[in-house]
Amino acid sequence: MAAGKEIRGKIKSFENTRKITKAMEMVSVAKMRKAQERMRAARPYADKIRNLAANLAKATPEYKHPFMVKNEAAKTAGFILVTTDKGLCGGLNTNVLRAVTSKLKEVEASGQKSEAVAIGNKGLGFLNRIGAKVVSHATHLGDKPTLDKLIGPVKVLLDAYAEGKLSAVYLCYTRFINTIKQEPVVMQLLPLSPESMVADKAPDGQAHSWDYLYEPDANTVIDELLVRYTEALVFQALAENMASEHSARMVAMKAATDNAGNLIGELKLIYNRTRQAAITKELSEIVAGAAAV
Repeated sequence: MAAGKEIRGKIKSFENTRKITKAMEMVSVAKMRKAQERMRAARPYADKIRNLAANLAKATPEYKHPFMVKNEAAKTAGFILVTTDKGLCGGLNTNVLRAVTSKLKEVEASGQKSEAVAIGNKGLGFLNRIGAKVVSHATHLGDKPTLDKLIGPVKVLLDAYAEGKLSAVYLCYTRFINTIKQEPVVMQLLPLSPESMVADKAPDGQAHSWDYLYEPDANTVIDELLVRYTEALVFQALAENMASEHSARMVAMKAATDNAGNLIGELKLIYNRTRQAAITKELSEIVAGAAAV
């Protein structure tokens, strides 16, 4: 009964796979909750810096930070690509890489070159495969990424834009909508648009103007705040991408577990039919032999 033995081997293999995917699903559930909490905790920080920077910019309209000035003479665009370090998370990375590819083609069609910073192994591998210029990268940031590990690689592009070498810097990541839905995003990080630098209104609905005392001076304070705000946006993108990763992996592993269960059920049915057919054949041979005697 060689066929039956082969089917039993397949059933055992699928059962082992189902155990692994179920364990990965449970791990992703736990990590997803922590990643979502981290993502929501990062939002107020970025909003507060944006409000403060917007109010300072209004208070000193005569000064323009390099991040708010367009470098029209530059012929190179920068990309910060945020992806995962590991796979098995459905089409999460594929969707954002497809969006990045479309934007890269658009930039090249306009006669500009591109250079990129890769955050995550999957994005780094993709950029190397297509032959893109990778100026820096950050991988294996872990489940609790910190801003100090992120600043170094990202600062390469920020400094290049401040020096007028880049026409724009784009931030590419996956935005967390909910557990089931994640959306690939390619947003313009630099130059900072006037719409993004609008302060929130007060609770009474009135827009207030503030008078500030600067130490050491207004330009230095605005410079530091805008750099911190830009870094906070990148960190927020990483937090959103991480929450999306665990959500997508949880859904993918649940689907894999369900599919393994369906395959095991089908194989058991085939095995039982094969076994029953073999028993029936043996009985028929015994009866035929007895009748011949």
